[in-house]
Amino acid sequence: MSSMLLHQAFRDTASRLPDKLALVDRTLRVDYGELQRRVDALTNALLDDGVAPGDRVVCLLENSIEFAVGTLATLALGAACVPVGPLVKTDKLAFILRDTRAVALLTHEQLSSSWRPALADAPWLRSLHVAAATPTAGDDARVRSWAAAGSDSRPLRPIGSADDLAFIVYTSGTTGVSKGVMLTHANASSAWTSITAWLGLRGDDVIGLALPAAFIYGLGNLMMSLLLGATVVLERSAAFPLRLAELLVRERVTVLPGVPMQFASLLGLQNLSRFDFSAVRLLTNAAAALPIGHIRRLKAAFPSASLVMMYGQTECIRASYLPPDEIELHQESVGRGVPNQTHWLIDEAGRRLPASSTGELVVSGPHVMAGYWERPVETAARLVPHLTSGEPALRTGDIFRSDADGYLFFVGRTDDIIKTRGETVAPREVENAIYLLDGVTGCAVIGVEDESLGQALKAFVTVQPGCALAAADVIKQCRTLLESYKVPKIVNFVEELPRTESGKIRHASLR
Repeated sequence: MSSMLLHQAFRDTASRLPDKLALVDRTLRVDYGELQRRVDALTNALLDDGVAPGDRVVCLLENSIEFAVGTLATLALGAACVPVGPLVKTDKLAFILRDTRAVALLTHEQLSSSWRPALADAPWLRSLHVAAATPTAGDDARVRSWAAAGSDSRPLRPIGSADDLAFIVYTSGTTGVSKGVMLTHANASSAWTSITAWLGLRGDDVIGLALPAAFIYGLGNLMMSLLLGATVVLERSAAFPLRLAELLVRERVTVLPGVPMQFASLLGLQNLSRFDFSAVRLLTNAAAALPIGHIRRLKAAFPSASLVMMYGQTECIRASYLPPDEIELHQESVGRGVPNQTHWLIDEAGRRLPASSTGELVVSGPHVMAGYWERPVETAARLVPHLTSGEPALRTGDIFRSDADGYLFFVGRTDDIIKTRGETVAPREVENAIYLLDGVTGCAVIGVEDESLGQALKAFVTVQPGCALAAADVIKQCRTLLESYKVPKIVNFVEELPRTESGKIRHASLR
């Protein structure tokens, strides 16, 4: 896979396993042969619309068969796929359409409240393929039914090179304006080949995908599975844990990639032991670190499953992982660097730090992005020359502590670090202490201006329904486990925490 174009690798898999079940989308089940025919049909329809190599195609799609078809068809034309999540607001969609000068939009009719108002401000858009029998968009001649392309399956020779742009994935914007991360075929195939190997993914796996496929973690799991020849069971919302639990049981899912919010929702189900999760052999976690309490409860709920902790960013896909047999020995670590990567920590002046230091993580390797789409200033700030090779290296903007053995411990984003009483506090450490309280489902700690302290710690906490936890309980817990300057001065209980579309908590919104 690593030496091939992504769409060519999929075509090879589909030719090898035409009768193998590829995707389960609610009641619809599609094998690899049928999936390839659908990809060919849409590829030719887009070709007839004038989509050419180097063009950008926006995929505003739910977790669905159409998402897989749209992504692979776009790549087959040598164009760049711009995946966008179904929760996107019209203003952001319009921005992405303008920013990329997209020539085509692939979407669902049920998302028309988002895309229809954006059409007036999309002069480069030549066609919209809408997954509906009769799409509605007024008198806009660019709109056509996706179903109308279903009978055309002229074979196409895959075009392009490994250095061509495969994806432009817009960041969820936790710290500023959303930027388009450019990933080439070589970037993606290098990362996904490596991840497939060290996770031990297999062709007989059934992957349960409730993560948004429009973001790099979900997109990677979808693509790795289809290139490998595994089966993907699609769930369109992680907001319904009961539905997800029933799906895992019904489809005998073997691999469940997740994020802390999704796992917390599952663990919040009453009488979780009534579900037979014995088929699940692997859980993976990324996007944010899992609290220790959640790790223990996940092991109890999924007794047959191994748990792999990972860290990554859209800009490098994956940077570290902690194998299951090392979790007890290195609690709270996200592991060591992935294969084919070099990494190091730097101080605020950009100087390399020795082992057992705390600083910003810098990552170099073939998986590091090509840059931000048409953002040369932002690209130059994040991509710096490697210390010896001169190859581009990514400044992640994340602070880590390393130990003598090279294990990495996430401290926080540079923008989230709190200065109080002359001391530096990483919100994550305080949040971990609060998560150990029974009933806590979510937590975010920020710094707020304080005349005497410089900044005071303020904790926002969500709890399970009926939980009687009080602010005094939270403060007492922190006083027991942490130094005095790390104890929150203010505790607010809230119904929900602001999150990005990929599930990360927006600390900046709380500030």
